[in-house]
Amino acid sequence: MATHWTLGCDAADPHRIAAFWAIALGYVAEPGYDDPDGASIIDPDGVGPAIGFLRVPEGKTAKNRMHIDIRVAGEPPWNMAEHEQLIRAKVAELVTAGATAVREESYGEHLGHVVMLDPEGNEFDVA
Repeated sequence: MATHWTLGCDAADPHRIAAFWAIALGYVAEPGYDDPDGASIIDPDGVGPAIGFLRVPEGKTAKNRMHIDIRVAGEPPWNMAEHEQLIRAKVAELVTAGATAVREESYGEHLGHVVMLDPEGNEFDVA
């Protein structure tokens, strides 16, 4: 059996960043978690790990060494035209929620993923 784990994240505004990632991942606020300096989101189906956000005084100073890849089309093989439409739709949704699109990366002639920044400047990909 796999070990249960939680992804812990530093944040300037834990509630704002938790709300963003809940939208991005289809998560919900963890019931009963009530902390002004922290927030936690969970997979409503109980499959994915919980993600906790704790307020820290220092800001982000460098590129993150680990990041989340959001796979909107599941696992390959994909219909590449449909895959690109799913990526672009998710990118637009996340820009509306406060993210910034940084650049597009291609696999040959097809869109592979879009590099983005969350509202606190943490890098992630939509693939």
